[in-house]
Amino acid sequence: MSNTKIVGVTKELPPYCRETKDIIPFVDFWLQDKDERFRRKVVKIFEGAAVDKRYGIMPIEDVFLATSFEEKNAIYVREAKKLGINVLKKALKKANWESQSLDYIITVSCTGIMIPSLDAYLINALDLRRDIVRLPVTEMGCAAGVSGILYAHNFLKSNPNKRIAVVAVESPTATFQLNDYSMANMVSAAIFGDGAACVLLSSEEDANGPTIIGEEMFHFKNATHLMGFDLTNHGLKMILDPDVPKTISEHFPEIVHPFLEKHGSDINKVDHLIFHPGGKKIVQTVDELFGSLGKNIDDTREVLRQYGNMSSATVLYVLERFLNKDIAKGEQGLVLSFGPGFSAQRVLLEW
Repeated sequence: MSNTKIVGVTKELPPYCRETKDIIPFVDFWLQDKDERFRRKVVKIFEGAAVDKRYGIMPIEDVFLATSFEEKNAIYVREAKKLGINVLKKALKKANWESQSLDYIITVSCTGIMIPSLDAYLINALDLRRDIVRLPVTEMGCAAGVSGILYAHNFLKSNPNKRIAVVAVESPTATFQLNDYSMANMVSAAIFGDGAACVLLSSEEDANGPTIIGEEMFHFKNATHLMGFDLTNHGLKMILDPDVPKTISEHFPEIVHPFLEKHGSDINKVDHLIFHPGGKKIVQTVDELFGSLGKNIDDTREVLRQYGNMSSATVLYVLERFLNKDIAKGEQGLVLSFGPGFSAQRVLLEW
């Protein structure tokens, strides 16, 4: 029996915040040379994205300024350090953990490039141990928050009495491409926002929190074209195939049911769905699939509304909402997210 407990989730938001209705005038200005129909279509995408507001590492004016990849990435690096340091400090304080008690640190981000990776800066800023094991996860996109939990569990399974922090910091606004008029760029601009989160996990006997009773990845074959980034001279250019919701829907039964069965559970035993809000269409797709089974994903929808899709950090915001609820002992939760590859990551929790 696993003894990995999720001790806590902490979130941290960047300083700038805008409601979608206040972003639309900037979109209009940006697309002023495009034809009327195209402009109207894009504004409709923003209005219908089910995102009321979002946060950013830079003011909205700067997002719509033509800056080089180098300049945008420099802002990403500067702000990712701040967010990462703040969220880890807050998480340790909340759990009453000394920074020296961490054995392992996993950092997750795909929206900028930093070498050394964020964890190196966290080691210095929080005076973490010299022998701490670090793992930076870059290329797993939106799924990486759950991937981080999965890696943490694998480490803790074989190492009793250890502590891990998984820190996710994302800034999709730093990847926004002004000269890309593709639908993928329009849709991602309408749904993405910036944010950071930290999950603390432990394999100590006396740790509190839900236990991880199962985890697994699921890889879709020949689907590498569905989601990701192209690295161009202007930066990271979004790849987002309109077929994503359909692909998820088609594979859904084989993603969920065999996994639950393998861990002695089934969908009727799962009380809580902790699902990554990739975007309105994916949320609707999953809602239809789960709704017919009498489950709701209200928390997922609410996180999308309040923050947008913050890539890997988003599902951790959903998880935080569940950790703040009064959940009865023995109830189960299924954590699920999708990312480039194309892949689905799943974690089964028991309170």
